[in-house]
Amino acid sequence: MGKQGKERAKARREQRLQEISRLRKLPYASVDRWWSSETVAVVTGANRGIGYEIARQIAVHGLRVILTARDADRGRAAVDGLRGEGLNVEFRQLDVSRPDSVESFTKWIAEKYGGLDILVNNAGVNFNTGADNSVEFAEEVIATNYFGTKRMIKIFISMMRPSISGARILNVSSRLGRVNGRRNRVGDMTLREQLLQDDCLSEELIDDMVANFLCQVKEGTWASNDWPQMYTDYSVSKLAVNLYTRLMARRLADRPEGHKIYINCYCPGWVKTAMTGWAGNTSAEEGADTGVWIALLPCQLLTTGNFFAERREISF
Repeated sequence: MGKQGKERAKARREQRLQEISRLRKLPYASVDRWWSSETVAVVTGANRGIGYEIARQIAVHGLRVILTARDADRGRAAVDGLRGEGLNVEFRQLDVSRPDSVESFTKWIAEKYGGLDILVNNAGVNFNTGADNSVEFAEEVIATNYFGTKRMIKIFISMMRPSISGARILNVSSRLGRVNGRRNRVGDMTLREQLLQDDCLSEELIDDMVANFLCQVKEGTWASNDWPQMYTDYSVSKLAVNLYTRLMARRLADRPEGHKIYINCYCPGWVKTAMTGWAGNTSAEEGADTGVWIALLPCQLLTTGNFFAERREISF
């Protein structure tokens, strides 16, 4: 893309963001408000950054929000701040990478609320900063970002409360995890084709891909084996999340009316948070917007198994 093309693309994006900012300030029409103060939304990894903003914005619309975090002190401090704004927010400690923590949280939700209506899988880690592309902590990144998200989805599917408007699962992801992205992509063309075809996509294929990556990290051969070259471990983890979102949407597609579960993923953009070293070009408030929009869409406008950014669908 030449200089003029880049300038036009930048202008279009700025116009789009201005429109989104305007839409964000408009109140929901009563006919579109399918939720109530008893609607329960869980947001993981929400003591700061994008997760905090998603929790805050959902609570602003009158829902009951369960904010989770690994660090109990930081999580409670975040909730105290939101309650200070008059919002209906509650804290519960949760580490999605630990099965015992997820099990304890699940039991608590079941006993206190009998289930939930919205699950936002935001918890994630990334140890790369700037131009660094270390995979030193690849196992922790994969364990939290992919396996933690998968664990939450699997265990909470049976706990999503029946509703004529459908329950919602939203996975916070990244364009870095696209199969065939412009800057980041799966280099192995055979694997890429398999991942893009719904008939070939399976949980086994996704898990094998992740296991193969971790094996190559241990062997020190990952850099020469066609993995994404930007923030590699983070990108692979989000690639797996995106693929699993597509797979679960297919598995959940035949649920009857009143028991439907819509599952999607979205990219918040390059957000100024601790995870990016505050180097992003988007605020946490702006980054949370599309996630909140998807979570609260009226069921007649809501799709499933798709990838979104800036309030529109993008390709996987």
